[in-house]
Formats: sequence, structure tokens, C-alpha cells
Amino acid sequence: MRRILSAWCATALVASLSAQAAELPTVPREQPALYALATAPSEAELRATITQLVGFGTRHTLSDTRSDTRGIGAARRWVKARFEAISRDCGGCLEIITPAQVVTGQRIPQPTAVMDVVAIKRGSTDPQRAIVITGHLDSRVSDVMNANSDAPGANDDASGVAALIEATRLLSKQDNRATLVFSVDSGEEQGLYGGKVIADYAVAHGWQVEAELNNDIVGNSRGQNGARDNTVVRVFSEGTKSNETPAQATYRRYHGGEVDSPSRNLARTMATLADAYLPDFRVHMIYRTDRYGRGGDQVPFLEAGYPAVRVTEAHEDYTRQHQDLRTQDGVRYGDTIDGIDFRYLARVTALDAITMAALSRAPAPPAAVDIHGALATDTTLDWHKVPGAAGYRVHWRDTAAPLWQHALAAGDVDHYVLQDVVIDDWFFGVSSVSADGYESPVVFPGYAGSFERSPPAAAAKP
Repeated sequence: MRRILSAWCATALVASLSAQAAELPTVPREQPALYALATAPSEAELRATITQLVGFGTRHTLSDTRSDTRGIGAARRWVKARFEAISRDCGGCLEIITPAQVVTGQRIPQPTAVMDVVAIKRGSTDPQRAIVITGHLDSRVSDVMNANSDAPGANDDASGVAALIEATRLLSKQDNRATLVFSVDSGEEQGLYGGKVIADYAVAHGWQVEAELNNDIVGNSRGQNGARDNTVVRVFSEGTKSNETPAQATYRRYHGGEVDSPSRNLARTMATLADAYLPDFRVHMIYRTDRYGRGGDQVPFLEAGYPAVRVTEAHEDYTRQHQDLRTQDGVRYGDTIDGIDFRYLARVTALDAITMAALSRAPAPPAAVDIHGALATDTTLDWHKVPGAAGYRVHWRDTAAPLWQHALAAGDVDHYVLQDVVIDDWFFGVSSVSADGYESPVVFPGYAGSFERSPPAAAAKP
């Protein structure tokens, strides 16, 4: 009888502990798989990709498309073959497409087909949600219309393409609940046309793009001024949405949101992931869409209403960008492979892979986040639940703080009251968390912070 009672007590204790665990709010957890990705990028693979791309002589958008050894056409076919090889190695896990548009413009005087080469790894449970990475294949020299001279483009932007292809290789055999998109673009130097091609494709196919990481000039750790730093990468993000309406802008100006676009909170997520999984590397967030007076393929995504950031090395060397190959006054000009720091490029690649893996395994960010608290000592947050979320977290920070400072696990609910936290003094947000501890980016209330491309005009729940 004593043994029976002991067994019964043990069973009851286990059941009680299980019930208590089930009632505990879901919180983010450290992920061994992300630690593994931190050291996974291969410098040899990165070098092999850049060496191959430089070997095509020029990859100018208007260069030869028929040769097998020189020009943009040969480079595109090589990238497609590389994606196909990665797909064969993962049992056909990648769908490879080549979306294109015929364009003309100031830098494309004759109708020209601008073609991207894209590998898609469909999500297992949330295939319409997309995490996108881009890098541009085309290169140029001093004269943007010169399609004949050698333009190695080792850093601008074979480095971004190499990081993208290595991320494809690393993530091809891993789980992703949302879809991963790896897009090698053309036409960037001629007017960001390749970015528009893939952004338009996303819109036409109803993708819910949660993040677009544009890697452009990510392989050099030594600046033109001699500064050398292989521990920092810049992530540029817009402050307010490109497609904001006048009415939405008026609301934002009064209630806040200038530094809480989804792109900005995507940048914060990358900074947080770097701090957690890359102890020798950090994200320097830049509160600007791109470098001053310049642009990249993230811009067409922003114009389409999608969250997007630009990833760029910490210190640029302008003698190696958009330059004819030459030596002048003792200075070597030209974007050649000897300017690449492959250890640094591997760190950037690790950040890309960790970010894409984490976002694709987390639930979508909460939808329709709304906030109330005028003339009250408490702040109330409401949101719509999203598939795959086991719980939610409420965040707040000082209005002058760059990163989220405080968070509480709210549980599997769609409503939370922060007692004795006054709405006037803080910025607020909500994130979703999966059962295995992957967390979405934080969503700032209202349209200013929404990750939805076309959210309802009124964020309040019915």
C-alpha cells in the first residue's frame, strides 16, 4: 500500500508541476541553433564566391549577356547554377526563379531586361510570411554608363552576394516556419531596378514581407581614413514609413512613432541578436534610410510598404567604390578582392543568418497593436493574436532610449494593463513568442509601427 501511495504521490506531483509549467507565460529562450550559426560561415566559401564574380571582368547591367565568361549574363547564370547546387544538396529544398522587367531610364537609355536570380525556401507552417535578403550583382566604374571596362566590384557588391549565397547554404538544411527569400539583384547601380523587380514580385504574389535585409558593401574593415574595425557593422533604418498618408503622419507627429517604424524595430532586433549570439560583433544602428544622399535596394521595399534595412560596413573606403582601375598620386583605385577582410565578412554573414533563422522561426509580429491611457495612471495595450504564438511580451522604454529597456511576459492574451506605468512618459510595444522561445520584433502601436503592409485604418479591436 505504501508503494502504491508513493507512486500516486509522484504521479500527482509531476501532473501538478506540468500544470504549473503550462500556466507560466512563454518567454524568449537562448537558442543553441543560433549559437551554432554564429561560427558557421566559411571564409573559404566567401572567398570562392567573390573570386568567381570578380573573374567575370565586369557585371555592369548593360554589359554582355551572351558570353559564358564575361558580363552580367554569365554572372547571373553562375549564381543560378550555384543556387541549383545548394538545392540539390538539400534534396530540392529551393525554388529558383528569375523575375525580370524591361526598363528604360536616365542610366538605361535603351529598353533592357533587368533580371534577378532568386532562391526561395518555403516556410513549413507560415509560407506567405517572407524574410528576404538581397545583394546586388551588378558593378560599375567611375562612369556609370561604361559597360565595357573591367569593374571587379569585389566589395560593391560581390561581398553582399557572397554573404547572401553563404546564408543560403547555411540555412538550406535548417527549419524555417516562414519563407526565406535569397535575391541576387541586377540594375542597382543604374537606378535600384533590381530591388524594384523583387519588391514588385512580392506584392504581386501576396508575400507578407516581415523583413528585408539589404547587404551592400559589407566586406571591408578598413576605412579610407585608415580607421580599422572588424567588430562593427552599420544597420540603416528609416524612421517613419515611406508610404505613410498625411492623416497617418498627423497622428504620428502628435502621439509618437518617429523612431519606431517596423524597419527601426527590425534594426533593434538585429542589434539584440548580435549582443546575444555574436559577442565579438555589434550592430551600430543608424537612424537614416541610407548613407547621406545615397540609396540601395531596400528603398523599393520601403516604397512598397515593407520593413527593410541596409547592412553596410562600419568604415567605407571610397577609393575602392565606383572607380576606374588605376594608380594616381600614389593611391590605388578600384574595387579589387585584396580590399576584402574575409573574417569580417564572415561575421556579417553570421548576423544575416542568425537574423533570418530567428525571424523565420518566431511567430509573426502581433497585429493591430493599440494603446490607451490618457488621463490614467495605467497603460493598456491591445492586439490581435497571430498564428504560432504561444504568448506575448509587453515592452516599454524611455522616450529618448535607443533600445527597449523593460519587458513583461503577458501570457497567451490579447490585452494587458501595465499598472502604474503612465502612458505619457514611455514608448510601448508588443512582441509575440513561440512555444520554443523565438521572439518576433517589437511592434509599436498604430500604423507607425505596424509590420502589416496595409493594416486597417483603425487599429482598435472591434
